[in-house]
Amino acid sequence: METDNKQRCDTVRRRLGRRSIVLVGLMGAGKSAIGRKASALLGLPFVDADTEIETASKMTIAELFESYGEAEFRALERRVIARVLKSGPQILATGGGAFMNESTRNAIARRGVSVWLSADIDLLMERVSRRQNRPLLRDPNPRGVMEALIDRRYPVYATADLEVPSDDISKEEMAMRVVSALAAHLEAEPATKPAPRKHKRKDTAGANSS
Repeated sequence: METDNKQRCDTVRRRLGRRSIVLVGLMGAGKSAIGRKASALLGLPFVDADTEIETASKMTIAELFESYGEAEFRALERRVIARVLKSGPQILATGGGAFMNESTRNAIARRGVSVWLSADIDLLMERVSRRQNRPLLRDPNPRGVMEALIDRRYPVYATADLEVPSDDISKEEMAMRVVSALAAHLEAEPATKPAPRKHKRKDTAGANSS
């Protein structure tokens, strides 16, 4: 089993190239925790988009929502993710709403492999209830808010390159599940054909050089 896992990790590193592994999904799906474990398995840097946003703005996510509103936060999120994606390979954990932005989805498609960590509402609510820093859940009916987010976001998350169910198992097991799914996905990708060589045209006698 250990040999198989090592081979899967080698496959991912070899076939990933300069792309990033981008984890998407709702709050509570385990993107950051699983991403860090997968980072250790693959020997790749781990980047949390929310942490990068807080560093860039010198404010917490909750403060950004409160001071500027969700629209301004999403604009900053889009810019930060676009910048981070230029420095792959890496594992990038994104905020729950990031993948809803078409521009961000396109940037991820160009420079990454997207992995949706899907989870049922009971598991999500159990996890998010442990933390009080979720701006979207500051509502008298947080479960209702989460159900609405699932209805709106899951069809978009489903357009990710692959889906990995996030279950109530150890972070290490989940990280290996992600690596195994990535290895299978990357092995199935068609081989990239080399770009055709461009031949320089010889200058003809008397031709203008301007």
